[in-house]
Amino acid sequence: MATPQTSAQVPVTVLTGYLGAGKTTLLNRILSEQHGKKYAVIVNEFGELGVDNDLVVNADEEVFEMNNGCICCTVRGDLIRIIEGLMKRKDKFDGILVETTGLADPGPVAQTFFTDEDVKARTRLDAIVTVIDAKHFFGQLEQGSEAEQQVAFADVILLNKTDLVSADELKKVEDRIRGINRYASIFHTKNSQIGLDAILDKGAFDLGRILEFEPDFLHSGHDHHHEDEVRSLSITADRPVDPDKFQKWMGALLQIKGADIFRSKGILAIDGAPRRYVYQGVHMMMDSAWGTQWKDGEKRSSKLVFIGRNLDGDNLQRGFEDCLK
Repeated sequence: MATPQTSAQVPVTVLTGYLGAGKTTLLNRILSEQHGKKYAVIVNEFGELGVDNDLVVNADEEVFEMNNGCICCTVRGDLIRIIEGLMKRKDKFDGILVETTGLADPGPVAQTFFTDEDVKARTRLDAIVTVIDAKHFFGQLEQGSEAEQQVAFADVILLNKTDLVSADELKKVEDRIRGINRYASIFHTKNSQIGLDAILDKGAFDLGRILEFEPDFLHSGHDHHHEDEVRSLSITADRPVDPDKFQKWMGALLQIKGADIFRSKGILAIDGAPRRYVYQGVHMMMDSAWGTQWKDGEKRSSKLVFIGRNLDGDNLQRGFEDCLK
């Protein structure tokens, strides 16, 4: 039951999950549903050039983008400043959605809502919702501690892309998840499809549970470090892209280098097309679709981002330039 204090506090839902799990898809589903509520959206990306802001549906919600750092590292101060700014006009929205980069440990993010006094007084961490890629989960556990931490801190878990694995594989993934976190609610999903009542306004975040497995949660400093070899590489172009050449190049690239390319995504300008061409890839899997319309007078430039290991910037730049008209 909500107390007078919690009723006055703005609920915050943190969407987390490893690179390419389906976080932005889930965010778009939330913003597209006819629920009659308005949300302020905070999107964080790992790398200097962001495309996630362009991937978020064109809704009435305001989107605040933070680049060039993980939300649990260098841009945490930005998160506090954005929330403090939002609180000056909190009558304009019903809740805050925070989408973290796929390389974020949710611990320091959650910490922000308890250790900063102003943020603590004005907001309420409602739930940490973790989206898991059923097909790539075991591989992601081997790539660092982030995937495991995202499961450990979750209040709600979307075991996503269940259509890409067998029933036996799905059971093994779920058993591994339960070995890390036996308390979270788990939902099997495809394309991040889920009823919003399962993830929003749940009052699910349990500080007591977090303190059980991390007693210093409210006091410890931040010791989260990304592996040095994992980096982000961004490419831009002002000339239009040939979609056929791009698909052939990207398909060949991912077949050869897909194991090292954890995530690839881009917004492409196609000659004569009124809409953005949206590309997304996870390891060797790729997909594309038409996105939102270009605005009148808007500069039609293309942005492509890679996150992974052993990225050859010069080779990627040349390959992309060969796809331009």
